Amino acid sequence: MSDIIQLLPDHVANQIAAGEVVQRPASIVKELLENAVDAGADKIQLIVRDAGKNLIQVTDNGIGMSETDARLAFERHATSKIRSTEDIFKIATKGFRGEALASIAAVAQVELKTKQKDAPVGTNIYIEGGQFQFQEPIQTSEGSNFSVKNLFYNVPARRKFLKNDNVEFRHIIDEFQRVALAHETIEFELFHNDEPIFKLRKGGQMQRIVDVFGRKLQPILIPIKEDLGWINLQGYVAKPEGAKKVRGEQFFFVNGRYFKSAYLSKAVQEAFDGLLQPGYIPSFFLYLELDPEKIDVNIHPQKTEVKFEDEALIFALMRSTIKRSLGIYNVAPSLDFERDPKMEAFFAPAPSKSNHSAPTPSAINVDRDFNPFLTEKVSSAETISLTELYDVTAAAPSKINLFEDDDLDEDLFRLPNGYWLLNKDGQTYMLDLGRMHRVLMSSHQENLPTKKAGQSLLFSLEYHLNEIEKNKYKSIKKYLPDFGFEMTLAQENVLRIEAVPEALKESQVIRFLEKIFEILEYRTEEDFYKYFEYQWVKLKTKSKFDFIYKTEVEQLVKDFIDLGFPQYTVNGKKCWLEVPFDDFKNKF
Repeated sequence: MSDIIQLLPDHVANQIAAGEVVQRPASIVKELLENAVDAGADKIQLIVRDAGKNLIQVTDNGIGMSETDARLAFERHATSKIRSTEDIFKIATKGFRGEALASIAAVAQVELKTKQKDAPVGTNIYIEGGQFQFQEPIQTSEGSNFSVKNLFYNVPARRKFLKNDNVEFRHIIDEFQRVALAHETIEFELFHNDEPIFKLRKGGQMQRIVDVFGRKLQPILIPIKEDLGWINLQGYVAKPEGAKKVRGEQFFFVNGRYFKSAYLSKAVQEAFDGLLQPGYIPSFFLYLELDPEKIDVNIHPQKTEVKFEDEALIFALMRSTIKRSLGIYNVAPSLDFERDPKMEAFFAPAPSKSNHSAPTPSAINVDRDFNPFLTEKVSSAETISLTELYDVTAAAPSKINLFEDDDLDEDLFRLPNGYWLLNKDGQTYMLDLGRMHRVLMSSHQENLPTKKAGQSLLFSLEYHLNEIEKNKYKSIKKYLPDFGFEMTLAQENVLRIEAVPEALKESQVIRFLEKIFEILEYRTEEDFYKYFEYQWVKLKTKSKFDFIYKTEVEQLVKDFIDLGFPQYTVNGKKCWLEVPFDDFKNKF
């Protein structure tokens, strides 16, 4: 029997390796930007075309490369940052594995122009599909200029799985922001299809955050700072009014490297305990500095996860420091941690694995976010699709006819948590009036926005867009006049709003636009109109706490009964549930 095992050719091995390193254009952006940072650049420019599918170009003014280094940089496992196994456990740079450039060159056409300081000439290298084409001297500026063209041109099966340009460009912006936020002393520029997207000047952390996400974020940021010698924590968290239901402005950095951590995110969430509505996520920008030997950054292919030696202590430090800052800025009650014995471990020298254990939870656990309307899951038969979520005119499921008597005065009772109890026909129901009101709103066509002229404002409103919001605005601005909006984009990304829909209060305009800009992309005009209507109904819907007068609640319940007393909203959330008083009797 003949032998069947053989060594793969280098270009095939590199294409396979590229599958781990190069998943999409944003993967290349990340690697090239991090290499530019490691090269000591203080000015980095990123140029992309067609969301990076046809061009990704990164230019820096770093130290550049010699003729030999430029050629070796494209070999697998070639790196200037690792000399021994021990070096892996004290990484202080970004890229270090020596796989990125070889993998990128295997699936694209790559050109490098580079020159060292005081060198008479630079080097120009061109590689196509992993095959070296030429290397020659060239006159070029100091630093490096990488051009990656026609990504996956030689692997069409990979190219066809790329998303549309809006989605891919959003991923590029994510990677750009992560690198830019971690290095505020470096000037960054981003151009897409010859249009400037970001021009970030050098400055401090606050300035960089504001330049990336817009000036409206600055007034709600609270500084976070704690230096214990063995670890330094600083950064900013947003006040509760900056929290959102969608993720986006949550950033962890350690030693200048972005990372994700569900565990530490929980520490931030716990610091806001009692301050946020259920389902809302606080915005934060937190920077950790500690000994590189106490972290392992090599546990994830994209290096977005980090393993800490003292993770439990970092969790407690982060939670307590944020809580204290919230107290100092009158967002939450301030606590004096200086004499708290539980905090003594933080002020001791750097702990080792052998002399500490994870903090033990207190004996009594109280679920402050308990909501009886979220405890039961809708069965698979009642699951609502995303399309139905946007379709606010869809019929609410599960209608029943419960009542005959119209007199509700003695059958309604208000609970302190905003819910109401309804006694009827020997049964008791707990009501979520906000959800009931939303169902009623969406069932009446007159409550939906209509295509007509808006009302002019006596004084125009200003909305400061960040770069992401500016791009979203440009993609939907042709739809907005249909509903009565009149607005223009002025200098410094200021959106001047001159007219709004008649039914929209002036105080609601900015909040409504923020919701519209939250969606990553609207695939069709119909998608936009459906989501516009969905957010319109949410905005015009009262919460369960807005119903103060009993007569108002009586009328709402009567209207809801006329509708058939549906138990669920169109997106599957309960409007009411039956209180099992027979179970309570058994407990007595």
